Amino acid sequence: QGKFTLLRDTRTDGSFLVHHFLSFYLRAGCKVCFVALLQSFSHYHIVAQKLGVSLTAAKERGQLVFLEGLKSCLDLVFGEEEEQPGQPRPLQFVSESSPNLKALFDFVRTSLTPASGDSWKGPVLLVDDLGVLLSLGAAPVAVLDFIHYCRVAVCSQLKGNIVVLVHSNEDSEDEENELVVNSLCHHSDLILWVEGLATGFCKDVHGQIKIIRRVSLELTAEQDLVQIYQYKIQDKNVTFFARGLSAAVL
Repeated sequence: QGKFTLLRDTRTDGSFLVHHFLSFYLRAGCKVCFVALLQSFSHYHIVAQKLGVSLTAAKERGQLVFLEGLKSCLDLVFGEEEEQPGQPRPLQFVSESSPNLKALFDFVRTSLTPASGDSWKGPVLLVDDLGVLLSLGAAPVAVLDFIHYCRVAVCSQLKGNIVVLVHSNEDSEDEENELVVNSLCHHSDLILWVEGLATGFCKDVHGQIKIIRRVSLELTAEQDLVQIYQYKIQDKNVTFFARGLSAAVL
């Protein structure tokens, strides 16, 4: 509880980790606020069904609060969303001249604050993918402020967890995105860094994952624990193995 997990991918797609954490926390009985900025609800629902979880049922019983970023942005930009008093508009910064993410933070805090009679084990904020906020016009400082306030509200006050996916590329000219990624790395309790193979595509090994446990954050003068595995994504699960020990090789 109270941990911030950063999912980082380079030269590959790390979204399989998002699907894992979403199904994992729902099965564990946690209250989940999912800020989905990259794909539609139906996309996540189909993948979750393969993993044995129904997102529709989770929404109906109040366990899952789902923000469909693509639809919300389109409604705001093209004015299809009628403004109703009292109705939250989490992504209203898209249509503002001086964008800040206060409305999005208020949405997250309201969604995860326990109501009377709630029996969920703990609140979880899941974001896929944080870099989309930059593409929509939010400044790097605003994005980092949003994450900071979420950490205070979710991790410190509500004793919950936050899982955030970001894309990165050392050769990228997108300085704003790299600034956000590097800043988040310094504040994360756990980093799951998924990378494509340096040697190129392989049908039996899809990439490698670096697991970095930030022991140094606990001020114990110890170095961070780093483990590296390779993986292969299958239809309903992911196989992990030590580097060079793929079943195809052995």
